[in-house]
Amino acid sequence: MISMVGIKRLLFILLFISQSISWGQTYSTGKITYERRTNLMKRFNDPRMKRFVNEDNKIKTEEFILYFNDTISYFNPVPSNAPDEMSWMTTKNQYYQFVKREKQLSILSLFGQNIYIGDSLAERKWQITDSKRDISGYNCRKAIYQKNDSTRIYAWYTSALIPSVGPEGFGGLPGVILGIATEDGGVIYFAKKVEMLSELDPAQITPSYGKNKVYSMLEFKTKIEKEYANTPWGKRVFEDLFRWL
Repeated sequence: MISMVGIKRLLFILLFISQSISWGQTYSTGKITYERRTNLMKRFNDPRMKRFVNEDNKIKTEEFILYFNDTISYFNPVPSNAPDEMSWMTTKNQYYQFVKREKQLSILSLFGQNIYIGDSLAERKWQITDSKRDISGYNCRKAIYQKNDSTRIYAWYTSALIPSVGPEGFGGLPGVILGIATEDGGVIYFAKKVEMLSELDPAQITPSYGKNKVYSMLEFKTKIEKEYANTPWGKRVFEDLFRWL
């Protein structure tokens, strides 16, 4: 006959084993809902913008969804049904990442039109740190990307989700990125919900661009610089489009 002490020990062992198994599990197919918080005061430092942005409305919150499996991911904004007079103040781009092919299709929203850019997956040199934090129940490790002398981006990834993908076309880390932010906190993404799926609907991960021209990244940068560099707002357009690229 098993004593009460023996039963407690058995229950403890079973609990330890179950937790060990769950901690070691990895997943390759799912859906992640991100919340993006944009500080409009940091994004627009032009004094003329003060008539649009104040302390009460400076934080703009929006949702995005990332569908992913071990070969492809699709990142897109969640449409809002509520009227939004400030929708023009933030970008709402879409990204397909073809992981095994090392290709990417970016769909940039520019003046109400979609611009299609097909190119290789971006190569970024990440510095992985020992800093960790919990995001949506996942243990995430912090990594740093120094884009240039003035732009540093932080990312938090989890190795429990296998593909090397994330918001805004980011990747290159040993797992899915659940959080990403500019150093000044002007733009911040964090996963608010992670759902595991058995498979993805092909309609959710199949790009459709019809007869639209697909630019390479170099072609598009050249086009933007040529058409908008001499306009008062050209620099802002360029910075917004290539903030993450």
